[in-house]
Amino acid sequence: MLDLGLTDRIALITGGSDGLGRATAHRLAAEGCKVAICARRADHLEAAAAAIRDDTGGEVLAHAADVADAAAIEGLVDATVERFGGIDILVNNAGASAAAALEDLDDDAWQTDFNLKLMAAVRLCRRVVPILRQRGGGSIVNATIVGGKAPAANTLPTSVSRAAGINLTKSLANTYAIDNIRINTICIGLIKSAQWERRAGDTPMEEFYTEMGQGIPLGRLGEAEDYADLVAFLVSDRATYITGTAVNLDGGMCAVV
Repeated sequence: MLDLGLTDRIALITGGSDGLGRATAHRLAAEGCKVAICARRADHLEAAAAAIRDDTGGEVLAHAADVADAAAIEGLVDATVERFGGIDILVNNAGASAAAALEDLDDDAWQTDFNLKLMAAVRLCRRVVPILRQRGGGSIVNATIVGGKAPAANTLPTSVSRAAGINLTKSLANTYAIDNIRINTICIGLIKSAQWERRAGDTPMEEFYTEMGQGIPLGRLGEAEDYADLVAFLVSDRATYITGTAVNLDGGMCAVV
């Protein structure tokens, strides 16, 4: 058995009520982490936290917060530290799909996307890094997309904000390696999620996913658990020599490594 050494680590995960964030919270709680999750809908978030507690027996804090709001980020970090005594792991997972052509986007659309996907990560890192340093180190994982490396047509503003997130990851990794703080990003490809279920319409999901998977070298979409497993490895004691990386989680889809 591969011991990840995560028992009693304290993890803060944004966007933790559904999909990738929820799968990650479940995985880390199962590994023995104390986990704080946030999302905007308090009732839905608490239901997710209760389910994770029941499944894993772990300690899970549900704190409703909109990470696009700077004040909410302060409250989220404060609540996590108050409950658990610190933070060892930060997973900047919150985000929403936004893909359009340049001429269809106004300034507000650009600002909204950057505030949610880039500035939320900036603010959380800025707030959490001193806590990690005080505790002798830690790990941060930023969720981005393969489109941040190789953008397709009409994928603005997400492809730009996620490219900035990849750059942020490398810059912070170089800066804080001296403090034993490791920072990596997972560049996500096509992974099963509620957003695809909404787009499927009347098409049965199995058929919908099978068709989408035809353009992927491995022939299928990823599962939320694939992401969660990679996060767990990157923040673990088995990955202490890995920092500043942008790992493609895409079944081989991206044109660049």
